[in-house]
Amino acid sequence: MLERDRELAELLAASDDAGHGWGSVVLVFGEAGIGKTSLVRAFTEAVGADVRVLVGACDDLMAPRALGALRDAAAGTGGPLERTLAEGAAGEAVFAAISAEMSQAGRVVLVVEDVHWADDATLDALTYLAGRVDDLGTVLVLTFRDDELGTRHPLQRLLGALTRARVRRLPLRPLSPDAVARLAAGSGRDPRTLHAVTCGNPFYVTEVLADTPGEVPETVADAVLARVRVLGEDCRTALEQLSVVPTHVGLRLAEELLGDRLDALAEAERRGIVEVRPEGLAFRHELARRAIEGSLPALRRRTLDRAVVRALLARREPDRDRLLHHAVRSDDAETIAAHAPAAAREAARAGSHRQALTHFEAALRHPDRFTAADRAGLMDDYAWELYNAHRFTSAVRAGQEAVRLYEPSADPAAFGRALVRLSRHHYMTGETDAAEDAVSRAVRVLDPLGRTPELASALTHQGALLALTGHSERAVRVLDQARRLAGEHGCPDLISLCLNYLGVARADLGEPAPALRCVRESLATALHAGSHESAARAYTNLAELLYRFGDFAGLDRCVEEGLAFTRECGFWSHAYNLDVHRCLALMRRGETASAEQGLRALVEGVDDPGMLYVYSVPPYARLLARRGDAGAEKPLIQAWHRALRQRSLPGLAYAGIAYAEWAWLARRPEAAGAVRDLLLPFLDRPGRESFRAELLWHLARSGPAAEPFEGCPEPYAASLRGDWRTAAEGFAAAGAPYEQALELAESGELGPTLTALGVLDRLGASAAADPVRARLRALGLRRVPRGPVPTTRTHPAGLTARQSDVLELLAEGRTNAEIARHLVLSVRTVEHHVAAILDKLGATSRREATETARAAGLLGLGPAAPTRWDPGSPGTVGFA
Repeated sequence: MLERDRELAELLAASDDAGHGWGSVVLVFGEAGIGKTSLVRAFTEAVGADVRVLVGACDDLMAPRALGALRDAAAGTGGPLERTLAEGAAGEAVFAAISAEMSQAGRVVLVVEDVHWADDATLDALTYLAGRVDDLGTVLVLTFRDDELGTRHPLQRLLGALTRARVRRLPLRPLSPDAVARLAAGSGRDPRTLHAVTCGNPFYVTEVLADTPGEVPETVADAVLARVRVLGEDCRTALEQLSVVPTHVGLRLAEELLGDRLDALAEAERRGIVEVRPEGLAFRHELARRAIEGSLPALRRRTLDRAVVRALLARREPDRDRLLHHAVRSDDAETIAAHAPAAAREAARAGSHRQALTHFEAALRHPDRFTAADRAGLMDDYAWELYNAHRFTSAVRAGQEAVRLYEPSADPAAFGRALVRLSRHHYMTGETDAAEDAVSRAVRVLDPLGRTPELASALTHQGALLALTGHSERAVRVLDQARRLAGEHGCPDLISLCLNYLGVARADLGEPAPALRCVRESLATALHAGSHESAARAYTNLAELLYRFGDFAGLDRCVEEGLAFTRECGFWSHAYNLDVHRCLALMRRGETASAEQGLRALVEGVDDPGMLYVYSVPPYARLLARRGDAGAEKPLIQAWHRALRQRSLPGLAYAGIAYAEWAWLARRPEAAGAVRDLLLPFLDRPGRESFRAELLWHLARSGPAAEPFEGCPEPYAASLRGDWRTAAEGFAAAGAPYEQALELAESGELGPTLTALGVLDRLGASAAADPVRARLRALGLRRVPRGPVPTTRTHPAGLTARQSDVLELLAEGRTNAEIARHLVLSVRTVEHHVAAILDKLGATSRREATETARAAGLLGLGPAAPTRWDPGSPGTVGFA
């Protein structure tokens, strides 16, 4: 515990705070061997007797046990979490059980070690808990190896969701030369050489010091193996057997594997190589286990894994995840075929979708072990897990294979179900024609079977596609039929989906109020029934409608709730959609840097967004186009062509309007004309007025002026009438500074035009600002502002420009309301910025953030002044 006093004090302070009702998340991280487990053990031993400590660890298995760490933590408590997990529950039931467990009398500390190995269901449960630790007065301690986290590591989802929690970050650093010298005192080792070779890694240092004096081994593995070589042969043989079992070996399993040789491990225990823990035998550190395992020849490892398989199979109820880990490593096809399908489906039910994929893939590597019907079912379920994993193209291929295998079978119901799923996979890749063909075929296959639940599902998805592609009248008829049939069979998930897409269809029929009521009823139905995927779809369609109808306050609420729900439940494609709409709202409010940052993460961070490409790429490319980036053209063209193939209204509108804006900014009127000819007829119907108005507004800047149409919403109608002042006031009232600036630039008056330039410069919209400068010169202004001086786009603490502004005002002691007034933002937006600042600075309070920023020299970098134009004073100039 050398040089860990501060970290231990932080953990104990978190426990004390929890005693006063202030729960928190504590992140303990660093490289392997840095002392995370030692620190956590010292903490759990030091807390008071009135603190209930639950400890679990994640497994380094091929497919970690679903909710394994939580099962270990709750084992023997007899509480609600242990009971719920024993019943095989998942999702909401597990979330409720965690809350109930943490709400029991007294302080609770939950430690989950090695969360970099966590399964999806565990990550979802921890994300849920992390958002509620403050209310529950719980301390959640998570340990992980930060050097193993790439930008796409699943744990990043949990870490990214911690903005709502009180978080303490405890990075563990290597030991200093002085600390290494203290450890080496009297060992005969040269402390400087020891520190240079080990880089101060505590485990490496202690392994070297535990060996006989001599040269310092160059690697951790060398140090471990040097100690093992001096052990007796029986002890080494036993260690080799244990080394193929990750994490720990239960005492029962150790006895089954070693028999009389178990006693031989006493020598290794005395030398500190293995430990006896409550959960069983374990190496002192995972690095030691890996060093021994890595030294074994491949055939020897295979033999030892086979021994573990035999021992586990001898049990009445073997641990399937451990069994399959060793069966795959030893290429035991018979065991894999017998157990992988069930393990995959159990993992899927628990919400551990990555683990389900791993088990399905293991099973499908041995197709000859299954009948055609069983293989079809495996492939169909595998395709669904690929869909959940965002691997939409692969899902289509697997779904097509399932349909091919099912077709000759005598099970039309299963064949129809596979066709419905294949339709969904096709739609998510943007292949709408293929999706319609598959679901129509499903209806034809299932209709002769009568009024079955499978037919209700097929009709639901057929109606959904009709609603999404603008066939609204027919969609209403099909969805009403599907809803009645779903009601007969008590299928709340299908009832929810029917209501959801009825809302989409009614919006397209020009009925906004009934449309929103339908989608909100869909959401309530799904949440009440625990139909999580249906609820996730309801959140996304509600966000799309709120954006279309211009209800940005409602959109903020929907996105906040929806993102929390979809991230907790692991619906990442739905979270992606909601995140797009969060960024669209930021764009609208002129928070360009935050919007661009969020959209870039979506566009560059997901390999296969499928049909959602036409949601995220167009707004991102619009922001690039506004600042004159030539890289905007290619993705916009791709998005436009994909949207035409996809034929959904939001996709066509987002891509087409973005393309029209780019055509104006890039001085490409022929591109604007192509969009006009293809998209305007599609938007010329009730329910699409907002999209049509925005498109005409941009097209009018590239070519002939457009006239407002019947039902054209303000302030677009005012602009199309040529009333720039009313339009500017309308956009200002709506909190849309970019659109307001473009209207002011049409004034032909010096003051408003100069104000427009200031707004566009502040927003970084240089492509739109350049023609405004030309207008100012034409109006006789001799010294036209040059625009913002180029500065580095990288803030030392990773803050966006707007977050830097908020930080400056925080340092002045301003309240959120005062900051909102000063920067012309909503209070809710300021709250989000403050939470992000605390997160990035590793602070738990506004005061701590200010002190950290001041100490790091982050203040005084220059907040942007708010930009306003007073319509009552045409000559007013107010720009940054």
